[in-house]
Amino acid sequence: MDGALTTEHKEDGSLRRRKTEEDGEDQIGSKLSKTESTGLESCLDEPVELRSVHEVIRYGASSLPAKHYDPDTTEPISSGLQSLEELLSWKRSEANPFNVATVPLANREPSLASTPHRTLVSHDMMGGYLDDRFLQGAESEAPYVFYHWQYIDVFNYFSHNMVTIPPAVWTNAAHRHGVIVLGTFITEWTDGGKMCEVFLKEEESYRAVADRLVQIVHCYGFDGWLINIENPLGETAVKNTPLFLRYLTDQMHERVPGSMVLWYDSVLENGQLKWQNELNPSNRVFFSACDGIFTNYNWTEQSLERMKAYSAAQGRLADIFVGVDVFARGEVVGGKLETNKALEMIRKHDFSTAIFAPGWVYESIPDKTDFRKEQDRFWSLLSDFLYVHRPSSPLPFVSSFCQGAGTSLYWRGQREVDRSWFNLDAQELQPLYYKETLEGEGWLRTQGCPEDAWSGGSSLLVEGVLPSMLSKVCARIFSLQVPLSSRVFVSLIYKPSPGVTVSLELKTADATLCTLRGVQDIPTSSVETAALTEDHQLVRQFSQSCGQWNPDGWTVRCSQLELQGCTLRDVCVSVQRDGGDKDTPFKCRVGEIMILDAESLSVPPLPVQSVCIYDVVWLRGASKLNLNATLRWHYPAQLVRHFLVYWRRLRGPDPRIPSGKLALIGRAYCPLFRVTELAVPEPPGLLELVVEPVSREGFRVPESQWGRRSLSYTEERTDQS
Repeated sequence: MDGALTTEHKEDGSLRRRKTEEDGEDQIGSKLSKTESTGLESCLDEPVELRSVHEVIRYGASSLPAKHYDPDTTEPISSGLQSLEELLSWKRSEANPFNVATVPLANREPSLASTPHRTLVSHDMMGGYLDDRFLQGAESEAPYVFYHWQYIDVFNYFSHNMVTIPPAVWTNAAHRHGVIVLGTFITEWTDGGKMCEVFLKEEESYRAVADRLVQIVHCYGFDGWLINIENPLGETAVKNTPLFLRYLTDQMHERVPGSMVLWYDSVLENGQLKWQNELNPSNRVFFSACDGIFTNYNWTEQSLERMKAYSAAQGRLADIFVGVDVFARGEVVGGKLETNKALEMIRKHDFSTAIFAPGWVYESIPDKTDFRKEQDRFWSLLSDFLYVHRPSSPLPFVSSFCQGAGTSLYWRGQREVDRSWFNLDAQELQPLYYKETLEGEGWLRTQGCPEDAWSGGSSLLVEGVLPSMLSKVCARIFSLQVPLSSRVFVSLIYKPSPGVTVSLELKTADATLCTLRGVQDIPTSSVETAALTEDHQLVRQFSQSCGQWNPDGWTVRCSQLELQGCTLRDVCVSVQRDGGDKDTPFKCRVGEIMILDAESLSVPPLPVQSVCIYDVVWLRGASKLNLNATLRWHYPAQLVRHFLVYWRRLRGPDPRIPSGKLALIGRAYCPLFRVTELAVPEPPGLLELVVEPVSREGFRVPESQWGRRSLSYTEERTDQS
């Protein structure tokens, strides 16, 4: 790579950078929109007829901040803040637009507030900001992914940066499953002590830090902080720490409803750094000032007994997250593959738990291709002590079971990209993963299957042995609490093994029963989904929208249900023996399940509007000119599964060469995308960038509704005397 080039950017006249207010403490409530970023040149508000952008290429260094963009490729990346000075100088106008979470927190039952035994996962892996720092995904052969979201309530992204801002891909994946996300504020060692003495010296200084922490959460769309002071505090600093916590917690609750601030068990009320492994009079003052405490890991059953009897814990047992180090460092209960022993003891005494570094599963295995199997084993051992949370957002309900990684990227059963990839933004609603013993020699298992997929990187493999004494078995793959419309359209896409018939079975309940809080055993009715014929009106609408019928061995089965006042509780895959009475091994790959309001099949799609191009950087490699640019557009993100971004050459130096065909650049999961390292013809040239939305149901939008923007470019003229 020989060097970076900058550009003069014109669009039917020069665009001027819009003036933006500098952030101040009085701006704490003005949240950055998910579709705009202050301080960045934007054309979202320009007239639609302004379709062309012109670039004059000039040599020079890229002006994009290295903390937000990879200096070699300009790929957007996530990072934390290293110092108090960096935190206090943080401005909303300089925030990373690609690290803003775009998925709102989904509804689920039981909710966080009504869960008596909460589960927090603290993700601490090899320093953090690994492949997950690449906010548009990365090539990765065997990445760490987390997909047992139904078991947890809170996800904490942990690193040893002073301020750990969670990568938006984690926040989006967690929010999709109804899980809140905490960043980490940590001070440690001698430098941490000096920092604390500075910001905790007086009310003005600790409020300034708290205000910035609130602004960062508000801007990036996560849900709160774990506060971890792991250094001794002086007399003034320790006196002000509870005041700092109370102010931060109050401001968080006011500005970000449903947010959480937790204190890590470290410093005592006298300023001494001494882990207690429990809540007691020495750390009660910090617990009382925020939403809860995350205890250190070296507790005993006697610690739990003391806490349960302690007056400060009364009425707040759910706010005490008893720490479990999965690496089992020091004198601990459980850990590693005996972590379930720790959870059993914690639940026996009615406490919440904080599971620290479950990435141990990934780090401890030499062959990373075994990761899914070992991850499923680890969480199955814990499952008896964890709630299964039920998604409760309204229809549509859609999942292709993508875990956010794969050895190929699929679309409608076809390989779209044939290389390993990792992007948690692509993770869809995750099913229940488990193994169950049946009668006789029978068994049943569900697991992710990256070897084949309908959409994304994996399908769901339902396999087992149907014992001779059973003719049918049902695998429960989702537990839900989703209100159903009166006319429901259901599609199941699957690949069965010979000798069995596969169908979908839905378990519904009276909607009035489902609103009763705390009722787990609600009477349900099973509804078999009878297949519709191909000439049925709904099937025709569906197949016209999503394309080819029965492609490459996948079976597409569509059904219609007419219901009244029902709530969907369980989604099951039914496997029935075709004949005989012998033990029958079976395998079924489930590619996708969709449950839609039938009326949605006739809703016309919306057009993509106001595509704009900015932050253009040209990189010249060996005999190649590479375009790097940010695209932004208007489209309701909640209506799409993803966007496809294309380009084509409209004109090059040789006018005799015809325009090129559309070529796929990549997928975007919100109305913002960074084009990186796109090899384009030498200047002068004219190209077009195109955005195609793909609906949540997987329907393609007519080309007339796609967004387009053309870009012309020339080299800078050099006057010669």
